[in-house]
Amino acid sequence: MLERRHLWECAACGRQTSVTAGTVMHGTRTPLRLWYWAAYLVATHTPGISAVQLQRQLAIGRYETAWLIMQKLRRAMVAPEREPQKGEVEVDETFVGGRNSQRRGGRDRTGKTLVGVAVEVRGQGSGRVRLSVLQDATAYSLHAFLNEAVAPDTIVHTDGWRGYVALAEAGYDHRPIKQHWRDSDARQEILPRAHRAISNLKTWLAGTHRGTSVKHLQVYLDEFAFRHNRRRVPMAVFQTPLGLSALHTPTTYNQITAESGAT
Repeated sequence: MLERRHLWECAACGRQTSVTAGTVMHGTRTPLRLWYWAAYLVATHTPGISAVQLQRQLAIGRYETAWLIMQKLRRAMVAPEREPQKGEVEVDETFVGGRNSQRRGGRDRTGKTLVGVAVEVRGQGSGRVRLSVLQDATAYSLHAFLNEAVAPDTIVHTDGWRGYVALAEAGYDHRPIKQHWRDSDARQEILPRAHRAISNLKTWLAGTHRGTSVKHLQVYLDEFAFRHNRRRVPMAVFQTPLGLSALHTPTTYNQITAESGAT
């Protein structure tokens, strides 16, 4: 290793590689100690941490630097090899976003963003959760979400929305539950784990982040799922966002902002 330049050099061919190559810190000019502190704060703050809070905690001069660190850490939280949910799963959708007086209720998405929620049933508790931004509540969008999140032959509990009607034909053991829309208590009882995850998600978005931009909502959903699924293994929460396992291709600033514009 070339200690003064912090590079690894192959003894056979002489090729030099940075110690941060293949991690979220690839090509960074920010001190590595600050990156590790950022990952530590992300891992140890139970409700998570926003870019504004990170900037204050670590005395980072520019908000943009703190924002970029958080965005890169979030994008490293999705495991490329993650397995689909199995066994028994509750599936539902919810709207997130600010209030809008034009919204007519039900599945009208005016001013809102639709999010698909799938939660594994583990006895009386919840297993892994998967979240995804949906274009709409049609069968096409809902089936695409389940095809990615849930393994075939899984028992899938949903409400009676017509977008779920053909799940049995798609290879799932679909068990829809009809509900009375005017009875809020009944709605909570039929999909308790999904509704609990939805409630926790909305509380987290409003409390920790004061809301989020639609442009980057998916990475916030990925962070929420990551924190939920690893709530009992804190060391994994610390190591994975740094990309120490080199499972992710490093994401650049231009790639992040080109997705739909920085916010």
